Amino acid sequence: MLSWKSAGETVDKDALQKIRSVADYQFGRNTGKKLFPDTVKIVYSKNTGKIRYIHLQEELLATLRPTTGLLILTVAGAKHFIREVNPLRCWVKVDDDAEPFVMKGRSAFAKHVIDADPTIRPNTEVIVINKKSKVLAVGRAVLTGTEMKQFNRGMAVRVRRGMAEKS
Repeated sequence: MLSWKSAGETVDKDALQKIRSVADYQFGRNTGKKLFPDTVKIVYSKNTGKIRYIHLQEELLATLRPTTGLLILTVAGAKHFIREVNPLRCWVKVDDDAEPFVMKGRSAFAKHVIDADPTIRPNTEVIVINKKSKVLAVGRAVLTGTEMKQFNRGMAVRVRRGMAEKS
């Protein structure tokens, strides 16, 4: 079971600070405040009482994974991230050939990567974008950002959810 609490309440200031700190650690300094404004709603697990989901209005932005303590972005969260975070971090740009497959939730392969954030490390949460910086999918990096650009074979990003997939 889950329970809702609005981050604007004084009770949840610590929780809001926690998710912002995790975002700063995971995506870079000052990312947390941009990604999670004061108006976010935090959903807690009724069984454990720990933070589970972060919503902005009615859109799910991210899930706080209990096993790692890190954030998992949704496609809506990735779109919000692209709009709010400057300079952009944790992105992988793919060519036109890969775009329809990645949007359907298929993995992005290194031979289709045009460019990538050089700070990406394996298992980093990444946003896959097209040439026009439109969000295609979210997933986990398999290679470093530099390797994605250099390699011609192998998986670059294990896509979790694509834009064209049904929720």
